[in-house]
Amino acid sequence: IRAVIILDNAGNRFVAKYFPQSKDEFENRKAQETFEKKLFDKTHKQTAEIVMFDGYLVVYTSCADVIFYVVGPQNENELLLLSALNTFRDTIDTLLKTQVDKRTLLENLDYLLLTIDELVDGGILLETDHELITSRVSLKGADAEIPLAEQTLTQALQTAKEQFTKSFLNAY
Repeated sequence: IRAVIILDNAGNRFVAKYFPQSKDEFENRKAQETFEKKLFDKTHKQTAEIVMFDGYLVVYTSCADVIFYVVGPQNENELLLLSALNTFRDTIDTLLKTQVDKRTLLENLDYLLLTIDELVDGGILLETDHELITSRVSLKGADAEIPLAEQTLTQALQTAKEQFTKSFLNAY
């Protein structure tokens, strides 16, 4: 994956995270904004959800007054990119529990950025299960789902205490 982008209905950047694979690919903010402007001009009046654009394969979906884009190399599997887009969108829908629009996304920008970080790292798709990403981003059950090897000393002692208490109570 080369980029995850959200543009508003005027084509302005709302959120964009790029994962360039070479020094001259999306090298600066001006190049990124030019790419986004051309991409918006090509896609904002279309009903398709996939397009070949400027040497990239782009999948997108619109929601209220924002458009979600996932950009990949043109030889990338379309289903993989579509899966990333759907996972991203489903996670945001689940986290916000309301209409997804520019104002709501702005109020929950932390969730939005954490979702992108949990979905893609360095251009590699990490996870396609939106429920798992939702639980990680919202930190529900954070202590219970951390493997023992990855727990801090305090968390490990708390886990041991809880297990000891459970086994002690079950014995009597």
